[in-house]
Amino acid sequence: MEAVAVAGGGAGLTRWQAAALSAVAGWVWAASFFDLTRRSRALVQPWVTRRVLAETPSIVRFQKVHHKLLDSFFSVLSCVVSVPFYTGFLPLLFWSGHSKLARQMTLLMAFCDYLGNSVKDAVSAPRPSSPPVRRVTATEDEKENAMEYGLPSSHALNTVCLMGYLLHYVLTYGSHDNVMVVTGLSIAFLLVMLVGIGRIYLGMHSLIDVIAGICFGVVILAFWLAVHNHVDAFVVSGQNVTTFWASLSLLLCFAYPKPEFPTPSFEYHTAFNGVAFGIVYGIQQTYFHFHNPDVPLIFSPQLPLIVFVGRVLVGIPTILVVKFCSKALSKWLLPVMCNTLGIPIVSTCYVPALKASEKSKDKSDAKQGGYLQKVFSLFPQKAYDVDTGIRFVQYASLAWSVVDLVPAIFTHLSL
Repeated sequence: MEAVAVAGGGAGLTRWQAAALSAVAGWVWAASFFDLTRRSRALVQPWVTRRVLAETPSIVRFQKVHHKLLDSFFSVLSCVVSVPFYTGFLPLLFWSGHSKLARQMTLLMAFCDYLGNSVKDAVSAPRPSSPPVRRVTATEDEKENAMEYGLPSSHALNTVCLMGYLLHYVLTYGSHDNVMVVTGLSIAFLLVMLVGIGRIYLGMHSLIDVIAGICFGVVILAFWLAVHNHVDAFVVSGQNVTTFWASLSLLLCFAYPKPEFPTPSFEYHTAFNGVAFGIVYGIQQTYFHFHNPDVPLIFSPQLPLIVFVGRVLVGIPTILVVKFCSKALSKWLLPVMCNTLGIPIVSTCYVPALKASEKSKDKSDAKQGGYLQKVFSLFPQKAYDVDTGIRFVQYASLAWSVVDLVPAIFTHLSL
């Protein structure tokens, strides 16, 4: 009977999956039809802007206590809790045998990134003005962060969520006593406070941004701790997982709010949206081979440190090659597919031939027709940036290679 149910469920989306996708699609339509982003921004943005301006003199006074060592310390700390750091750290976590922790942190980070950046672009509130605030951007990542809107602080939000979940995981699956609990909570609290202080010291955020980031982080973490086991069970053994996640990924791109002025936030969302899909698809295919609870953990006799180092030396170049190849392939294939299906597209950076003037865009739109164009016209854009698809594909391919291709290579090489 169970086998029949599973087979029947595999034929199409389940009721809850269809309801969830319908709800997101309904939100996309309602947000576009009623102009909800602009209306909410008109209510919230002026208040946040006034708070940022009122805090500027306090930030300037706070920054008078500065030193090169403090600049370096807070810059390094920002890098350690940044998205690029976690992006490089999570593959190592997968290859060390801690697959459940790695996939949960990956999906949680994608969730945090989407919600945090959505609020940023929906509110479109400024960062502290520089000058008079002294802004320290020691890395390219920080320079890109400075181009985003301010509220909430992504660094504060991500630190609360990821440190909180990591602490929960360690205390749940490892042996511990009251001293370990107090120590873990103290370290997490200290790190969150240092990150918040650092964002203000570096001139990247105001106090209201940091407080909002911490508050959003606490709410998201509480929600994730309530649902993470259900999410993991669905990813590992659910029905129609790949179809549902692909549909959800597409809808989330349309559900993302349009900022007052363009920022890199949507690009970050697209990348993590692709990573989440690649992880889910790869885990679905290889869970019982490479990611079940019986796989050896690092420092065990089956996975000594020297073998793990070998995995890293093989795995990192492999996923970079996959990312490069998938990017090159999608830059050629996606424009061809869209033109064939009659979907109007433009490109902002990846495909020079599609960087056309507004006049030529109109001519292109007039030539492209077909049923799918009518379907896509229901969404709140006239021409679609093919770079979003290219970015999604390359990061989905990279994530898939982390959990599927590279572990298969490890098995073949007996690493």
